[in-house]
This record gives sequence, C-alpha cells and structure tokens, in this order.
Amino acid sequence: MFAELAGVTAAQFGAAPALPGPELRSAARTAIGVLDLSARDVRVERSWTDGDLAGEELSWSVGFGPRTRAYLLRPRDADGPLPGVVALHCHAGMKWAGKEKIADGPEPPSPEVRDLRERIYGGRAFVNALARRGFAVLAHDVFVWGSRRFPLGVDEPAAYDAAARDHEHVVAKHCAVLGTSFAGVVAGEDLAAAAYLRSRPDVGPVGCAGLSGGGLRAALLGAFDPEMRAVVVAAMVSSYRDMLGGHVEKHTWMLYPPGLPRLGDWPDLVAARAPEPLMVQYAMRDELFPEAGMRRAHAVIGERYREAPGAYEAVFAEVPHSFDVPMQEHAFDWLAARLRD
Repeated sequence: MFAELAGVTAAQFGAAPALPGPELRSAARTAIGVLDLSARDVRVERSWTDGDLAGEELSWSVGFGPRTRAYLLRPRDADGPLPGVVALHCHAGMKWAGKEKIADGPEPPSPEVRDLRERIYGGRAFVNALARRGFAVLAHDVFVWGSRRFPLGVDEPAAYDAAARDHEHVVAKHCAVLGTSFAGVVAGEDLAAAAYLRSRPDVGPVGCAGLSGGGLRAALLGAFDPEMRAVVVAAMVSSYRDMLGGHVEKHTWMLYPPGLPRLGDWPDLVAARAPEPLMVQYAMRDELFPEAGMRRAHAVIGERYREAPGAYEAVFAEVPHSFDVPMQEHAFDWLAARLRD
C-alpha cells in the first residue's frame, strides 16, 4: 500500500525541487519550524580534573523547561583558544541519559550507559577522547533527554526509557500543533549550544559531530548554522525513498519533520552546507538503513559538492550501526585538519 501511495503522491506533487543550498536551508528552516533560542544565564555548577583533562558542568536556560546541563571538557594545561566541537549525543532509545552517553563527568558511567557504549561507541566516551586530542568539547542534554527530560512519573532508567519511547509521538504531535516540530525544537537548542561555545574566549573555530540521532542533529546544525566550520555525521544518512517498506518505522520522529520531503530528500539537506566541509560516515552493515539508500545519498551529496569535491569526505565502514574507535579517530583527524588554523 505504501508503494502505491508513493506513486499517488508523486503524481500529485511531483518530485521534490532541487533547490540550491542557501534556498534549501532557508526553506527547510521555515518548514521544520526551527526555534530561535539562546543559552541564557549560563552557570558553572562544578569543575573537576581527570588526569590530563579539565571539566566543567554548565547549566543554562533556553526559556522553557528545566535547565540544560552540559559538560565542557578540554586539556588541563592547554594555552590559548582551542578548536571547539559540539558533540551531540545519540537517541538510542535511551532518554534517561543524554550527554553521559558520550562524555564522562566526575562520576563513572551507569551500567546502562556502559553497555550502550560497548555496543555503538567502541566502549569509550568519545568526548573525552576528542578533548585529549586538543579540543574544547561541549556535550549538552537536549529537549526530552537527561536534564531536559519530561516528568513521566518514572524514576528508574529502563522504565523511564520505555515510557519515553511511547511518549515520543505525543511530543511530536504537540510540537506540530505549536507550529514547530520535534526536529525544530532540538535544532533550536543545538544552535543555542553552538553559539554559546563560540562565545567563549578560550574557544576558536567550532565544528560538530554525532552518531545516529546525534548525526541527525549534526546535519541540522550544519544546515542551519552558517558559522559551523566542519560537520561529521555518523551512521545517519540515507535517501528517504529507499527507506520505504521496512526502514521508516525504525527511526525517531526527528527524522521526519513535516514539510521537509516536499523540499528535498534528507541527503539534500545534509549537503545544503556545500561547499563547507562535511564528513559522512556510512555504516555499511547498518540495520537501520538500506545500502541502496546510503549509496543514493552519497551520489546526491557528491553532486551537491561537485564544485568543491575535496570538502566532502565519505567513509564507508564495514560495521553495523555504530561510531566505533576507528571511525572516531578518522573523524578526529579530519576535524583537526579543518578546525586548527
């Protein structure tokens, strides 16, 4: 039935127009309903050191809901402004935790977080590893995760995550009624975090990176933040059309903001930042995306970068859905080359 519906919609609406990058970014920002937010009343809640790293736990308000909590990690003895990276935590069906999935703070990770890292992050907190490479790395909770989660009346992580899974469609519907979208709220909060990181005198050029739902967030930041210098999207790019009939239902509502498919395919938006630097890492044994969709996405992005081919790097990793240590190290090297003047 969905294949037949696709034919009917194509006949009525035609193919999505191939808008130039700047026009697509503007039209998509409006369609998605990206909120104009800022990090207000930033506070340093506590500081710590961990061997060669220095950490700060920050908090700020975006104007609604509980205060955002974030970790900022950097080399302990660093001098001068450092290249900055906004590290974006994944979805992973785990909303009890946010930034802790990718960053170690003063406390050790919970058993649930440790298990998640073993499955998809090569067993490590990639934020800490990246900070040790000479970066100032910001990892923040975002709308519905961690410190920004909803009060669902459940205080145990696994039970909360189950309740939050069933609550996501309610979040998406309320966002739509309010004139925005789940993706639009998350993108607004990420834009605010990136602006804060750039505002610090100890931070220079800023890029971003994330896996899966964090990769989705990185792609949106790359599309909507003109000052984002380099973007890494890991295991989160496929054409929409190839996901029909078996893959659409596997993903968060964030991947399907109303109106976006009328403007272009998902890889069109990912590549709308051309000619600015973009790395896409494709997990070729990814159970969440079809290989045909990843191959088509690569072709779409390559065409948008046709006049700046060196600015787009595609990585085809023979791994399941993950951002393992070799993928991380490749991304770290790439970010270093583009963020260090």
